[in-house]
Amino acid sequence: MELIKLEDVERFVGVPVEIAIQDSEGGDQAQAVKKTVKKVQHCPDETHIRLYFDEVYFLAVPLKSEVKQSENKWSAFDQESGLTYTVKKVQVL
Repeated sequence: MELIKLEDVERFVGVPVEIAIQDSEGGDQAQAVKKTVKKVQHCPDETHIRLYFDEVYFLAVPLKSEVKQSENKWSAFDQESGLTYTVKKVQVL
């Protein structure tokens, strides 16, 4: 596994994606949501990477998370919280 690199996540900007956050303990999970990532940047203190869905709302993923990725999917596991953040390209028909 590798750590988060901003350029790896930038490929999802402007693309319809499905966002999911999963708990490693198998507890209740929020349903995956479909969004379009508008921009990606570091937070001011550079501890997280932010995936913005508009000018206000974003998902913050800790930079120290371990990353797994393929062409259509990116996921980051934060060992401290036990959460896995997944971004997956959505097929548009």
